[in-house]
Amino acid sequence: QVQLVESGGGLVQAGGSLRLSCAASGGTFSRYSMAWFRQAPGKEREFVGCITWGGGPTYYTDSVKGRFTISRDNAKNTGYLQMNSLKPEDTAVYYCAVSSKWTLSPRSSEYDYWGQGTQVTVSS
Repeated sequence: QVQLVESGGGLVQAGGSLRLSCAASGGTFSRYSMAWFRQAPGKEREFVGCITWGGGPTYYTDSVKGRFTISRDNAKNTGYLQMNSLKPEDTAVYYCAVSSKWTLSPRSSEYDYWGQGTQVTVSS
């Protein structure tokens, strides 16, 4: 059983940056692919991006390409989502998730374990 805890969310002005962290415990983090999803109020959860267990390659949804970067430090059992040039439409609860498969899938059903989420609010 893998436990995931996200942190780093908060309130930021449009154009600003945040870095989210996803701390994993209870499993061998280096053997899991990791993804970030987000859910805005009144909307369905959507895929943001993912990274395979080796630290690459990565895959992003079009709306965040060039602005968001996913990385991981397997020695620290932690994954990251660096978010730059934030927009009000990026406001959402952000979740990290891991899969025991080597995958770059954007489908939430491919991921086995999920964190509780961290709120990101971008003001205009």
